[in-house]
Amino acid sequence: MGVAIRDILKEYKRPAEWDCLRGRAAFDGNNALYQFLTTIRQPDGTPLMDSEGRVTSHLSGLFFRLTNFIEKGVSPVFIFDGKPPEFKNRTISERRAAKEQAEAGLKEALKAGDNQAAFSYARSSTRVDREIIDSSKRLLSLMGIPYLDAPSEGEAQAAFMVSEGIVDYSVSQDYDSLLFGAEKLVRNLTVSRKRKIRGRTITVNPETISLDEVLSGLEITREQLVEIGILIGTDFNSGIRGIGPKKALKIVRDGTFENILSESMPEFDYLPVKDFFLNPPVKENVIPDYGAVDGAGVTEFLCVEHGFSKERINTVLEKINAGAGQKTLDQWF
Repeated sequence: MGVAIRDILKEYKRPAEWDCLRGRAAFDGNNALYQFLTTIRQPDGTPLMDSEGRVTSHLSGLFFRLTNFIEKGVSPVFIFDGKPPEFKNRTISERRAAKEQAEAGLKEALKAGDNQAAFSYARSSTRVDREIIDSSKRLLSLMGIPYLDAPSEGEAQAAFMVSEGIVDYSVSQDYDSLLFGAEKLVRNLTVSRKRKIRGRTITVNPETISLDEVLSGLEITREQLVEIGILIGTDFNSGIRGIGPKKALKIVRDGTFENILSESMPEFDYLPVKDFFLNPPVKENVIPDYGAVDGAGVTEFLCVEHGFSKERINTVLEKINAGAGQKTLDQWF
């Protein structure tokens, strides 16, 4: 998922202190929901569910983590994906097939009582479907948090809003945001602070990446960064086997990008993909409209409809009300 350029970005990642994160943040909505769904789970990988079997992991993540962000001065705007470009169909089909395979593995692991395998398969089979998105939008509205549907990729819309000064930074786990021109990307904001990787528990902290710093340090243009992505593979095209980010960096610096592509993938027209990254469809003149938290509505939705603990929800709502009074989120800053 996304473009694998991590290896050339290591020295440009900076710890993200909360004081530096105050302000408006455009969240890649589909990406954030996916993080909530994959990390907020039971020991066997089963997501949190209400009495009717409806998944609630994403609602838990949205409510508890976003209220924590708000307390620290972050004013969220959620951006959801619109219609994907046609050249993303291959990636979508591959992901669908992989999830179906993971679902089959999950059933077998649960039947065998193998919680470790079940957890892994459950993460891999996670889907951000229409029901997940619709329930998330309803909760965001009740919390006074604005959202919008992008014409196409949410990351592209978020990057545009950063460039226009509508928001201060973009929030996503995917490095595609940089190819779309996000001037400031914040990662690890929606993931849990403690995560288990290969049996070890590690602490995951928020980090920032400045696009200007990346381009200056690597001595490339944003157009060349997109070319690096095309060589190694993006959500919109297959890469060239044997070419990783470091080799791709050398290729674009040497000016042999087109030669390598024509030799290795003669039938591939890279221009539509490149143009999509550099000039993606976006909504202009977007003004986030923040509202007051509807405490009664939140309680009805989470506690009555989905079985959340009233005590836990009310405790958080009381903290929000104590800090905000009658203010909307936008007036906190």
